Amino acid sequence: MTTALAAATVSTVAASGGPETSEMGGLSGLVLQLIDRLGEWGVALMLFVETVFPPIPSEVILPLAGFLAGAGRMNLVLVLVLATLGSYVGALVLYWLGRVIGFERTVRWLGKLPLVDEDDFRRAAAWFHRHGRSAVLFGRLVPIVRSLISLPAGADRMPLVSFSFFTVLGSGLWNSVLVLGGAALGTQYERVEQYTEWIDYGMYTAIVVVVAVFVVRRVRRSRAERVSRTGAADRT
Repeated sequence: MTTALAAATVSTVAASGGPETSEMGGLSGLVLQLIDRLGEWGVALMLFVETVFPPIPSEVILPLAGFLAGAGRMNLVLVLVLATLGSYVGALVLYWLGRVIGFERTVRWLGKLPLVDEDDFRRAAAWFHRHGRSAVLFGRLVPIVRSLISLPAGADRMPLVSFSFFTVLGSGLWNSVLVLGGAALGTQYERVEQYTEWIDYGMYTAIVVVVAVFVVRRVRRSRAERVSRTGAADRT
């Protein structure tokens, strides 16, 4: 942490009784400011978007929202309720896409989005077919599968009542662990702030890894498709 940033963090309690998010630098500070400005409903919106297209994963959003709640800047119960609501509504979108449009067509469409890979949907489908309806519950606790398990559930026409129950229960458990963990850290703001730089390093590393994996997988798929087309042309 630079000397200027360290000096800026001497005052850690704002007039509202919580930390000044603008005092935290780097990526973590930017995300904190975004969540702080959007409020509890903003957390719901981010969880909704993250379920379909993960620009910022819930593993980042929820602990930081809990951190702000623990520091007194957000309502903890409202964060938990609205985060689960956002997750459920996002899951419903994928459920209905799978049910109305079908698994393959939806996968081809969503696979064109940045940082979304068709193989992730197929792994989620394999998880669902292997574990049945319980996959909707336990899949919510597994990264990547958590967001995408709704699509095969809808394609296989899982009853909406069962889907909703398992989705809300699983999402609530996942969200509670991350939000409450962040809330516990929010009560120790002075200590956490000292490690802001290391938190940023972790977030930057995660972003680089995600993008690198995505690029490598796309390159491999493109090569496989070219080899397949070449082989088909040779046979003709």
